Amino acid sequence: QVQLVESGGGWVHAGGSLRLSCAASTRTFSNYNMGWFRQAPGKEREFVAVIRWSGSTAYADSVKGRFTISRDIAKKMLFLQMNSLQPEDTAVYYCNANNEYWGQGTQVTVSS
Repeated sequence: QVQLVESGGGWVHAGGSLRLSCAASTRTFSNYNMGWFRQAPGKEREFVAVIRWSGSTAYADSVKGRFTISRDIAKKMLFLQMNSLQPEDTAVYYCNANNEYWGQGTQVTVSS
């Protein structure tokens, strides 16, 4: 069982930045593919970014060049640096481990 706790959401103006964090409770953090997903009101949950156990990363086209996923293995932390935020980035952002475990989500609101 892996517990994930997100933090760092909030409200920003368009063009602003936020950094999301996710704390993981597992001794084998480095073995997991860790990802970020988001769900906007009335929409399905969608993939945002992943950092695989190998350290390779992948991004949704909609965030490529603006968002950066990273991790601190020693601290068992996952991060999502979000720059140039736009109103369409407004959503609840979820941390995910191996497409199996989910955090409770953190709200990101971007105003125009």
